[in-house]
Amino acid sequence: MCIGALACCCASTAASCCCAACPSCKSSSSSRLMYGLLLVTGAIVCILMVAPSVQTGLSNIPFLCADDSDLVAFIREQLNLPPDTSTQAVCSLLVGYQAVYRVCFGMTCFFLVLSLIMICVKSSKDPRSGIQNGFWFFKVLILVAIIVGAFFIPQNGKFERVWRYFGMVGAFLFILIQLILIVDFAHSWNESWKEKMDESESKGWFCALMSSTIFLYMVAITGIVLCYIFYAIQPNASCGLHKFFISFNLVSCVGITILSILPFIQEVVPHSGILQPAVISVYSIYLLWSAMSSNPDTDCNPGLEKILHLNSSAGNVQPLGLSGEDWIGMLVLLFCVVYASIRTATTSNVGKLTGNNDGKDYGSGEVLLDDAAGDKGASAGGDSDKEGQNVYDDEEDAVSYSYSFFHFMLALASCYIMMTLTNWFE
Repeated sequence: MCIGALACCCASTAASCCCAACPSCKSSSSSRLMYGLLLVTGAIVCILMVAPSVQTGLSNIPFLCADDSDLVAFIREQLNLPPDTSTQAVCSLLVGYQAVYRVCFGMTCFFLVLSLIMICVKSSKDPRSGIQNGFWFFKVLILVAIIVGAFFIPQNGKFERVWRYFGMVGAFLFILIQLILIVDFAHSWNESWKEKMDESESKGWFCALMSSTIFLYMVAITGIVLCYIFYAIQPNASCGLHKFFISFNLVSCVGITILSILPFIQEVVPHSGILQPAVISVYSIYLLWSAMSSNPDTDCNPGLEKILHLNSSAGNVQPLGLSGEDWIGMLVLLFCVVYASIRTATTSNVGKLTGNNDGKDYGSGEVLLDDAAGDKGASAGGDSDKEGQNVYDDEEDAVSYSYSFFHFMLALASCYIMMTLTNWFE
């Protein structure tokens, strides 16, 4: 049974790993979920590498970090370290920020190579489609090999100095992609509830829509006020830059709210409303707080622990060595990656972004899991006719998303993970 499961993972479709009890699944959707899972797994590994408990535990493993350990001798030899390099210094290369740089570098290279390979793939009939949707066992091995190879990059500081600039650019670009995905999520949310309101002719959906919008604006206003109190109005510093950006964000949030209800905007985007600017306002306040919390000036950046009056000496207030800002950033990243993986609707923004331009409008998203469609795919000779595999090829005529751009987005997400966990090289 284990051999059969391994064979399924090496098969031509990602969803071959699904069991018979699972509903039918499109190969395009399952592949994106698998790649998203690889990214999330890499993020978890990076989080563990910066955890103080993991670093302490590693040094306590005798056969790893003992003075006479073969591993320590091997690392000294391969990295051309001086013979007198302490065992603790050698083992520290396996964890901490240095390890995060190399793991994220390996993931970025892996996804960039796939992005280049998948350029101009138009349908599943292209031989390269098999690489995209299958051979998972070998792709995981290649990813692990690249990451392991990254640890053999010389530890002279040059790699970190160069790689950090690429990481900054990649993380910035991913923040822009995050914004587009969140705008698309807001449009889909608004359209879905409006359709239910029209179909049921019930005021309950209208109340739910308005309540959600009001709640989001209350969160945005509360965030603005808290940013002014804790990051702008300080007795020992003027914090003029913080005051400027907080005021600029406030004006911007008011501006996009007014624009969304103007008649000419309603004509161009009929499904626009005030829910979308409410979501964008909350996200912009989060980005503002994230930027201010990375300011090294402690007079203008008291830190979340100090704001919440948490005493770091009384216990570990940073689970796994990550601050509250880091955890929130990772959660936003997880949401965007999962949403990009399961989102199949075409919109004027995301459709052009991902290369899916089949002319559908907002709210016309396809279903990720569909038994009826799976039966149809099985009758067409797809993978569904194999016992225990309810997957069908939905890209025989055209791909449902740009393979190349999807991998490019995951490469940028790897850079964002690195920047978040290293506090933007603070």
